[in-house]
Amino acid sequence: MRIQGLGVIDDATLALHAGLTVVTGETGAGKTMVVTGLHLLGGGRADASRVRNGAQRAVVEGRFQTTSDSPAAKVAAGAGAEPDDDGGLIALRTVGADGRSRAHLGGRSVPNSVLADLSEQVLAVHGQNDQLRLVRPNEQRSVLDRFAGEPVLRVLAEYQRVRGEWAEAVRELTERTERSRELAREADMLRHGLSEIESVNPEAGEDAALVEEARRLADVDQLREIAAGAQHALSGSADGDPEAPGAMGLVGEARRRLASSEDPVLRELEPRVAEAAAVLADVGGELGGYLDKLDADPARLEQVLARQAELKQLTKKYAADVDGVLAWAEDARAKLSKMDTSEEALAELAARRDELAGELAEHASQLSAARAEAAERLAAAVSEELSGLAMAQAELRVVVQPKEADSADANALAVDGRTVHAGPDGVDEVELQLVAHSGAPALPIHKGASGGELSRVMLALEVVLADADTVPTLVFDEVDAGVGGRAAVEIGRRLARLARTHQVVVVTHLPQVAAFADQHLVVDKGQDGGTTRSDVRLVAEEQRVVELARMLAGMDSTETGRAHAEELLETANTYKLTQEKFGRRGKKGKAAG
Repeated sequence: MRIQGLGVIDDATLALHAGLTVVTGETGAGKTMVVTGLHLLGGGRADASRVRNGAQRAVVEGRFQTTSDSPAAKVAAGAGAEPDDDGGLIALRTVGADGRSRAHLGGRSVPNSVLADLSEQVLAVHGQNDQLRLVRPNEQRSVLDRFAGEPVLRVLAEYQRVRGEWAEAVRELTERTERSRELAREADMLRHGLSEIESVNPEAGEDAALVEEARRLADVDQLREIAAGAQHALSGSADGDPEAPGAMGLVGEARRRLASSEDPVLRELEPRVAEAAAVLADVGGELGGYLDKLDADPARLEQVLARQAELKQLTKKYAADVDGVLAWAEDARAKLSKMDTSEEALAELAARRDELAGELAEHASQLSAARAEAAERLAAAVSEELSGLAMAQAELRVVVQPKEADSADANALAVDGRTVHAGPDGVDEVELQLVAHSGAPALPIHKGASGGELSRVMLALEVVLADADTVPTLVFDEVDAGVGGRAAVEIGRRLARLARTHQVVVVTHLPQVAAFADQHLVVDKGQDGGTTRSDVRLVAEEQRVVELARMLAGMDSTETGRAHAEELLETANTYKLTQEKFGRRGKKGKAAG
């Protein structure tokens, strides 16, 4: 990712690789601009105040590595974006000092919403001030379903299949009942039209054929003159006048002369002339047949004109031509088949609706039970993770309860004695709640946790959902706010574990977290002609002790600081080596520099 003119960053490039990348730096150096840049690449709101003083615009450019069959690739294809040969997608976002922003993806100008759709598939940013992905109610239900896996997804698929049939039966019954008079009038009109069309009984393409026949009957004298003249030119005069032999006579004479020649070259031409004679004879015969049938028939002309008038009455009312009239009739028959408003038809449809409702209620009940069981396991797993993140007394609760239907709800369904709303994903509302400490009330996570606690809850969720979460790149901003010591080490361990299956980027001020990095980036702040400028540099492996010591003690020359930094690195490396024994890093798509 390259950042230009954003906040205190003039021009910096971040090469992000697989595993855990930490971004550190002094307060005010511009670490948060890294997260801001990712927000912009993800279609986030543009803020002109973020443009660097004196710059005309801020530019953020990033390259996302995807596969051809990934959801991200489908988003890009829908926007006409072109990936690189290796599947990489280049995204670009510019924000002018006047507040105007532009977005590009794969070399195409796109709306910001396209970048937002793309980021939904490849990037999840967790920060204290974010509208977090996992805080949205629909996403919370989706997260629970992904965590539950096949036991929920299988029942959900059956529920959705039956719900589609049930909703259609409900809609059709309601329409037939409420619009019975209107439908009856419409049915009468359709039946009248069909009766009128059937009485005329038009055939496909008949109007065009009649036009051709009428033209021929009306122009019979002229046509006879043309055909007879052509026949005379071919065959000669009827009385055999040698002065008017016709084309066939002349060709016959040419054949005789060539055949009688002693020159073999001329004799070889005779078969070709014979072929021409055969063609002329065929045409002459067809002209004769045409003349035999070309009789003036005023009665037939009158019939054709009358038939045309009948068809014209239909094309005035129903379509531009006879084929269109026949299509209208076919459509009318299909509509009539669905317009039966008789008591018998309505009763049959109501019975079908009730049958489907019973089947749907059974699937909904099974789905709710499967979700409730998974909710307990998810809550327990996340709460266990929180105990090691300086939130020992915190407890996550995953509440699954049916959504009550109101009196006007068209999707009301009776399930286990309650009338609930049968939505496309079930009858359940899922809410993640946090009990911050013993005796505290259970509140929605965005209300029951401070900014730092909320980030840690998100981290715990991501660790638990690592195998179920399809987003390959996770970004945490100040996830370690308000913690230190042992808890900070635990955060580092969890981030390292998460980085085995995801690309993880963390903005942190804690050396205990930074020690677990696979890649360590530092944002340095400096002065250039009285102007503050920041840059991003990669910390080489041999310099990591120095950087960690600076983070620990505020300086890099103390022996105590260096010894502590070496101890942190040794602890982190030992942990990561232990983790490697349980499997290699996953091969999900990732954002790359």
